Amino acid sequence: VFSHSYLVDSHQFDAQIEALADRYRVIAFDHRDHGRSSRATAPYDLDDLVDDTVGFIEQLGIAPCHFIGLSTGGFVGMRIAFRRPELFRSVTLMDTDAGAERALAKTKNKGLLLALRLVGLGPLMGQAMKAMFGPQFLKDADRREEAAFWRRRIRDNDPAALVRFGNAIFARSDVLEELRGVDLPCLVVAGAKDRALPKDAAPAMAAAIPGARLEFIADAGHLCTIEKPDEVTAVLSSFLDGLTDAPGS
Repeated sequence: VFSHSYLVDSHQFDAQIEALADRYRVIAFDHRDHGRSSRATAPYDLDDLVDDTVGFIEQLGIAPCHFIGLSTGGFVGMRIAFRRPELFRSVTLMDTDAGAERALAKTKNKGLLLALRLVGLGPLMGQAMKAMFGPQFLKDADRREEAAFWRRRIRDNDPAALVRFGNAIFARSDVLEELRGVDLPCLVVAGAKDRALPKDAAPAMAAAIPGARLEFIADAGHLCTIEKPDEVTAVLSSFLDGLTDAPGS
């Protein structure tokens, strides 16, 4: 099960889904206020996103599953890992953070959400692209069309939906201590050039979760699944195929 980041949708995992689908049953979904999912009519918090995901897994009857969450997907996945571990066979946490928003980030994000309300996403696209993608991807002349595709996809988001979702994830609590009790195979992955999260976030999670494996994706920013699809897929395949159950379980 793939769970995506803020600002994008489940298509951020297209390359990984294509590569893994011959060996695994692969499912990706869109969080509320993103992609093909419905737009909310009232405020919500991160626990509501967790409940959405638990309900999704239970409704499909796919537990225990291998869960792969990036950014917001990681916020959700790590909370399920210590609250409802029976739902997971393994958990992969990508470009995410067990900590609460740092003080400087809180101030910055508060301004971002205010600007979204006042002027929409258009004037903020330069800032958004730099936060979500690493400099190598954005400067690569051979990938201009791909970058333009994601720029359009991010820009097409509903600003009101992004404000609701942002309020939910930016108010998250610190759960690093809770991760010390996680008893699941765990892979932690981070883009080495991720500018959206603190650089100590991935090592801290890997150190907290017993037996966790830590991998950095060279020259990748926040959305490493898009920027370095082959490298990310190789890391995921190595982790999943190395678990005791046969592929496809």
